Amino acid sequence: MGEQAVTEEILSGGVAGTLLRCADATTGVVVLSGSSGRIDAARAGLFTREGASALALQWFGGEGQVPGICEIPLETFFAATDCLVGLGCRRIVYVGTSKGAEASLLAAAHDPRIDAVAAISPTSVVWGNIGPGRDGMGWPERSSWTLKGIPLPFVPTDPHWNSSRVDGLVSYRGLFEQCLTSFRQEADRAAIPVEAISAEIVLVAGGDDALWPSLDFARSIVRRRKDAGKATRLVCAPGAGHRILLPGETTPRSGSHAHGGNDLADAHLGRDAWQAILELL
Repeated sequence: MGEQAVTEEILSGGVAGTLLRCADATTGVVVLSGSSGRIDAARAGLFTREGASALALQWFGGEGQVPGICEIPLETFFAATDCLVGLGCRRIVYVGTSKGAEASLLAAAHDPRIDAVAAISPTSVVWGNIGPGRDGMGWPERSSWTLKGIPLPFVPTDPHWNSSRVDGLVSYRGLFEQCLTSFRQEADRAAIPVEAISAEIVLVAGGDDALWPSLDFARSIVRRRKDAGKATRLVCAPGAGHRILLPGETTPRSGSHAHGGNDLADAHLGRDAWQAILELL
């Protein structure tokens, strides 16, 4: 693609984040980071270089927003879609990582204007809050999401979990696996309704994810959609971890919890994933 003029706008209010607007773009990409809360403008820039406009959304932790990932209204994402549609984008693509992948799949299940989703290190079910809600309290446990003011069903946390370590950091993968086993009925109710998604879906997952079993989640999504007669593309690698690096990215590792994988495997899967994501644009 030839170099397009890109304008950068910092948005606040109902839709917050960094908007990179590409002149004459007909594709708009919403970029959702995970629980870091980072406004991922660098990743958004990957898409403007392909001629799309991109919105690196701040979806929690900002001014007037819920401080943690706790009962986040899905309407936050519908408003982001409104923003790109209002700019003349006719194709809407969501690219979300981890909790952002959870949000992307839920948004697509409830907003038919979303044409494609790339869910990186995804989950197949809704989980509880990470951090405080509007009341400033992180406990009792609540859903991560609401729709029309009603919290979505979620898989609760098992209080009897014994943590394990990978590379000296806590690995939460065992916690998520144990919760799915301990709370089977809740997990069934908390399943993201991927069968209802009309969007094209690309799932990206590493088999060595130490944060949660994203490859198992991805395979579950593929299976359920196949049963519903829908195709899903899965890009995976056994040695990659939770932090998938798209071309040129050097996203730092968490200092508080284990990601698994390694720089080489994470970047290699990211290159494969990028080819699949380009096809979505």
